[in-house]
Amino acid sequence: MTNKDERALEAARLYYIKGLPQSAVAKTLGVSRPTASKLIQYARDRGFVTISINDPGEDRAGLEQRLCDAFDLEEARVSSSANGDYESLLDGLGAVGAEVVEDLVHDGTMIGVSWGKTMWSVARHLGHRDVQGVEVIQLKGGLSFTSWETNDMETMNLFCRAFNAYGRYLHLPVAFDSEEVKRLVESERHLRQVLEMGREADFAVFTVGSVQPDSLLLSAGYLTTAEQSVVLERAKGDICSRFFDEEGKPCVPSLDRRTVGISLEDLRKKSTRVLVAGGQRKVDGLEVALKAGYATRLVTDELSASTLLVRHDDDCGREQV
Repeated sequence: MTNKDERALEAARLYYIKGLPQSAVAKTLGVSRPTASKLIQYARDRGFVTISINDPGEDRAGLEQRLCDAFDLEEARVSSSANGDYESLLDGLGAVGAEVVEDLVHDGTMIGVSWGKTMWSVARHLGHRDVQGVEVIQLKGGLSFTSWETNDMETMNLFCRAFNAYGRYLHLPVAFDSEEVKRLVESERHLRQVLEMGREADFAVFTVGSVQPDSLLLSAGYLTTAEQSVVLERAKGDICSRFFDEEGKPCVPSLDRRTVGISLEDLRKKSTRVLVAGGQRKVDGLEVALKAGYATRLVTDELSASTLLVRHDDDCGREQV
């Protein structure tokens, strides 16, 4: 065996047996992620790896292609949800989401970043890239009025650290009590510049929030009791703290006008929009977001992917009747 054979075998063991993402394989072997990917592929080409699928369903690559076809996506990546617990789900989404983000970053890239538990997981899995002139722009306010931790600053800091980037922070709450106060605050030159940079960012990476009484955004002290009731009744999910209805449109216009951050309309104008979300609590919002065209690239888990595709097939069947 050659030295390359031995390194390829080690990469394959880490990837297929230990279940490490390619970024972790690269870190363990002391190589770049593209090199780790090539070593894994080399191991398959040399016949060191054989794959047997006992699941009667489709393999992951099949799910990814079907998602692209169903929702007109440029790329879909599916993480494992085999363990079933929420922390494992988040870890898988974060690892795969980080790989997608890393592939999109080059010198001078402007990255628009949201926050939330999923985004925090993505940030923790980012590997260091030796790039220059990168800027990371916070897409929405994140200060909480309760003890709930949004991890918005920590998420931004990890993105900046991974890409030697300069951070553009929004030290503001998600929403103000009045439209007048919001307009006044956003007229400040620095904050106005950050919001504009968010609209101009080369790509956005974000998640979909679930609409549950215990979800982060509904529990963080931003909404009145009356607003929470309306959101729970009408909303299917939120993107960048913008609650949307079953058609993907803002469901509480008065709240939307008080919300700090990129609008759904401006988000959809970006040519590259990376949506990272999974778990059965988020499937309803994820489905609406995909149908409404908010994503060009998707990272989700196997169970969510299968659920989305079953629903899509059911919808197509009803349309044909």
